[in-house]
Amino acid sequence: MHMRHPYHFNLIAAAHAAMIEHGFQPDFPEGTGAELAAIQARPDAHLAPGVEDLRSLLWSSIDNDTSKDLDQIEWAEALPDGRIRILIGVADVDARVHQGTVIDGHARSETTSVYTGVKVFPMLPAELSEGITSLNEEEDRAAVVIEYTVDTAGVVSGGKAYRAIVRNRAQLAYNSVGAWLEGQGPAPAKVAASAKLAAQLKLQDEAAQRMLGCRFQHGALDLETIETRPVMLAEEAVEIARLEKSRATALIEEFMVAANGVIARLFDESGMASIRRVVRTPKRWNRIVELAAGLGTSLPADPDSKALNDFLLQQKRKDPDHFPDLSLAVVKLMGPGEYVLVKPVEVSPGHFGLAVQDYTHSTAPNRRYPDVVTQRLLKAWMSHSPPPYPEAALDAIALRCTQMEDAARKVEREMQKRIAAVVLAKHIGQSYRAIVTGVNQYGAFVRTLDPHVEGMLVQGGKGLDVGDRVTVKLVSTDPERGFVDFAV
Repeated sequence: MHMRHPYHFNLIAAAHAAMIEHGFQPDFPEGTGAELAAIQARPDAHLAPGVEDLRSLLWSSIDNDTSKDLDQIEWAEALPDGRIRILIGVADVDARVHQGTVIDGHARSETTSVYTGVKVFPMLPAELSEGITSLNEEEDRAAVVIEYTVDTAGVVSGGKAYRAIVRNRAQLAYNSVGAWLEGQGPAPAKVAASAKLAAQLKLQDEAAQRMLGCRFQHGALDLETIETRPVMLAEEAVEIARLEKSRATALIEEFMVAANGVIARLFDESGMASIRRVVRTPKRWNRIVELAAGLGTSLPADPDSKALNDFLLQQKRKDPDHFPDLSLAVVKLMGPGEYVLVKPVEVSPGHFGLAVQDYTHSTAPNRRYPDVVTQRLLKAWMSHSPPPYPEAALDAIALRCTQMEDAARKVEREMQKRIAAVVLAKHIGQSYRAIVTGVNQYGAFVRTLDPHVEGMLVQGGKGLDVGDRVTVKLVSTDPERGFVDFAV
């Protein structure tokens, strides 16, 4: 199908239909408006007695340029003995969204916000996730603070959690902060205007780099799967941009991995059942061993994340163009992450890819329901109250969250393909450099290098194999089915 009028395809309507097809309820249920009005009528409800006032600290957030649902803010302090004290302020969603309400029931069913590229389908109403419960700049907000220290070797210790009132002093973005930290760009305007903020971010970066090095030594995997986002103009997708990883993205990732580990260990120490985020030891390790052997590396017969990461780092240096495809193959062979109930005194399966044994999700309650549940469990522990969920309920929630996360991935993949078909529709006949990423009975599949788009070779693919580099010509697109067709 040659798409002559790409802008006539309604991507937002397609995203809404895909949500319903995969089991989501993208429209909020009856009763949501009344509950929102009641929440908005109590603007100071988060100012609970007995919480710490940490609004004087120079908190900041780093997220995507377009993010409006801000879940966490960060602050660091250098200690005399060389350690760095880290505070993560996480939005206290539970202070506004109470268990058993209509809004909570919808979030429990959806379990996650879905980011389709053209529209966000939020788990919570935008008035909350982008407003009252978002850690927006220069707004007083309730938070659960997770605190820990990082020593000179990158080892995290001293974890604790408590409630506080916070104020985000600077909302920053990955791209500009990352370029500045790496010496590839100027300081963002807010950073250039404040020497204290610049020093604060440099200290946070130092702590993150320590932790990253420590986790790599223990076998955390350095994977590089390519992520893209559409560039929108008047609600139309006009270009596909690649999301680049940087020192800024690593900073937030390291801080959140450590914070989630702190919470998991607190649950272990308290003897509370909880929901954990796990990636089990790969059942298809033998296939990963075969993959490495084909590239000249011998891996141990038993799963070994350190050996696997050494192989990945070697391949990244040797063949950076193919490394995203190798990363994707390893991710698929490891299997998806899942949520599981971990009872008191049980050992968590751990997270193979992160090389951590104790891991939960607690730092994104505006976007993920497991984090809301974790927050409620944590607050019950803080107040010495009975757990708000019986183990059977936690088990059911964990299963639902795993199912809906898988559904969300399917929606997002389908929309990525449709967006690519719309954006490329006006480039029929243009040539692109590409790499063959798959071959089956139907033909060969390629990934163009710029922009990052996957499609099928409908002409001239005979005799090609995975890894071959080719120049392809775009011959047709079909946004309805998400098809992009090329010829050699």
